[in-house]
Amino acid sequence: MSGFVQQALSMSEDLAGTVMKGFKPENVPVYAALAQEFAVFDRWFSSLPGPTQPNRLFVYSATSHGATCHDKAQLAKGYPQKTIFDSLHGDGLDFGIYYESAPATLFYRNLRKLKYVFKFHKFGTFKDHARDGKLRSLSVLEPRYFDLLGKAANDDHPSHDVANGQKMVKEVYEALRASPQWNESLFIITYDEHGGFYDHVATPTVGVPSPDGIVGPAPSFFGFDRVGVRVPTILISPWIKKGTVVSRPQGPAPTSEFEHSSIPATIRKLFNLTSDFLTQRDAWAGTFQNIFSELTSPRTDCPEVLPDVPPLRATEAKEDRVVSEFQSEIVEMAAILNGDHHLTKPGDKTIKRMTVREADAYVSHAVARFFRASKDAIERGEDESKTVDMAAAKHG
Repeated sequence: MSGFVQQALSMSEDLAGTVMKGFKPENVPVYAALAQEFAVFDRWFSSLPGPTQPNRLFVYSATSHGATCHDKAQLAKGYPQKTIFDSLHGDGLDFGIYYESAPATLFYRNLRKLKYVFKFHKFGTFKDHARDGKLRSLSVLEPRYFDLLGKAANDDHPSHDVANGQKMVKEVYEALRASPQWNESLFIITYDEHGGFYDHVATPTVGVPSPDGIVGPAPSFFGFDRVGVRVPTILISPWIKKGTVVSRPQGPAPTSEFEHSSIPATIRKLFNLTSDFLTQRDAWAGTFQNIFSELTSPRTDCPEVLPDVPPLRATEAKEDRVVSEFQSEIVEMAAILNGDHHLTKPGDKTIKRMTVREADAYVSHAVARFFRASKDAIERGEDESKTVDMAAAKHG
C-alpha cells in the first residue's frame, strides 16, 4: 500500500501531506456518534481501484460495464446494465430517488425510462415521506454537488466543507428516527472510493470474480479481478447492537469481501427477490443481513438527535470557480437529457468553462425540464418502456 504520497506529489506538492491525514472525531461528530451507536465496517472496499463513477455504477448494478475511468460519452449516453431497481420493480416493489442537484443514478440508461419518472423526487420530499410513513422499499439519497453561497454543497468532494456532509447525514437520520417506519429501517452510508487518502489495509487481489467478463479499455485491459481501496461504511438501524464492528463476511465464497456490490446482494436477500443476481460480482460479495439477527426486538435507546456540527471551512463558497471534472460529468448528463447534444461533442469546451453557479442553474433547469417532458409523455399515453427524446422535442 505504498505510493500514496508519490501519486499526490505528481499532482501537487500541497497534497503530499494531506493524503496522510484524517479527521479528528470532534470534526466529524455525526459519524463518531453513529459509529459508536450502530455498526461500522473495517473491511469494506470500493469495487475497483478506480475513480468515482465506475465505483458508483457497482453500487446498484454490481458492474461498471467495463468502465475503469470516467467515460464521459458513455456516462452521458447512459449505461445499459440491469440494476437492482429493475429487480425491485419486477417484483412489484417500489423505490424512491431523492436528489439535491441532479440524480446521478440517471447515468443508468434504464432509469431514464418513462415508467420510472415518478420515482424521482427533490430531497425535501424525503423528509415528508419519512414523516408520513411513505418511504419505499429502497430510498436513494443524493447530495448537493454544486457549492453556492447560501446553498452549500454537502457531497464531501474537495474543496467542499465536510461539515455540510455531516449536517446532511444528521438531517436524514433525525427524519428517519422520528418516522413511523423507523423500526423497519436500515440507513447505509458509504463512499464510492477513497479519494487518494492513505490506507494501510492491502486490497484483496485473489478470488475476486469479474462481474460479466467485460475487459477494461486499453492500455490496462483491466480484468476486474481485484477490488479497490478500503472505504468508510456505516449501518444504522434499531435492529443493530450498539458498537458493532463488522469485519469479514461469512461467505458466500471463501474469498468473499464486503464491497459496493454487497448492497444489491443484500437487498436481493432482504426482499427475497425472484430475479437472479445482477452479475457474478454481487453473487460473490458478502451480505450483511445476518447483522440484524442478533436482536429479538428493535432497540429503544437509539438517539433521537445527533450532535450539532461546527463548520470546518472559514472561507465562503467559490461559486465563480470553473467546474470540477465530476461536476462537468453531471452537466454533460444534463445536456443529453435536455437535448443539447452539441455541448458534449469532442472538442467543445463550453461545459469546462462553466462556473459552478452557471452549472448549477443549467443542471437544475435541464433535469426539471426532462422530468416535466417525461410526465407529459405519460399523460399522452406513450409507451412507458421508452425515454423522451428531448432533441426531437426541441425541434418538433
